[in-house]
Amino acid sequence: MSLSEVRWLQQTEADVPQDDSWLSAAEAARLAGFRIPKRRCDWRLGRWTAKQAVAMYLGLPQDLRSLASIEIRPAPSGAPEVFISDSPAELAVSISHREGVAMCSVAAAGVQLGCDLELVEPHSQAFVRDYFTPEERAFLGDSSQERDRMVTLIWSAKESALKALRTGLRDDTRSVSVCAVDQPAGNGCWAQLKVHMQNGRVFEGWWQRSGRLVCTVVVTPAARLPMPLI
Repeated sequence: MSLSEVRWLQQTEADVPQDDSWLSAAEAARLAGFRIPKRRCDWRLGRWTAKQAVAMYLGLPQDLRSLASIEIRPAPSGAPEVFISDSPAELAVSISHREGVAMCSVAAAGVQLGCDLELVEPHSQAFVRDYFTPEERAFLGDSSQERDRMVTLIWSAKESALKALRTGLRDDTRSVSVCAVDQPAGNGCWAQLKVHMQNGRVFEGWWQRSGRLVCTVVVTPAARLPMPLI
């Protein structure tokens, strides 16, 4: 069986054009409904990154007018879906943003795919007890210098898996369990992980650290190492 291909792209707020000519009419109308400036900024960054990723993945023009024909619509579940000139695209996408950085992962239709970016920051023992499985708590063990990063990693992989399932945090975070975590060779290098479902299914995944951020990608069926679009 051939492995799926997963591609990914990261962009920052500085990459996003000042004007909104790259948004579809429906997207522009949705943007106008956001009253909180940070929410507007995060949403624009996520949409810009997703449109760029889709255009690169499909080999489409990347000028602003052409990008306006690529629309990222929320499914009833809230998961993003791609439309090109009002027709559904045969793609799976996942979007995440944090601290002025956005990521979009892209794969062929039929692939269950999720990605997530998280800021490494302290989490209480109560947080771990309430949201992590016994196996994950055992993996963390005693506190160490890497504890904050590993807690953030497990949380991010959970978010990615729940996005791949198209449920998000509506599901109990303990319904998925992160395990078999490898360590990356360095900053920006991918390392493998697995996420087990309660029904016995397993998602393959990867993670990397980039400065203060942790990035995860989770997918099923099995896929090759995620490759950047640029």
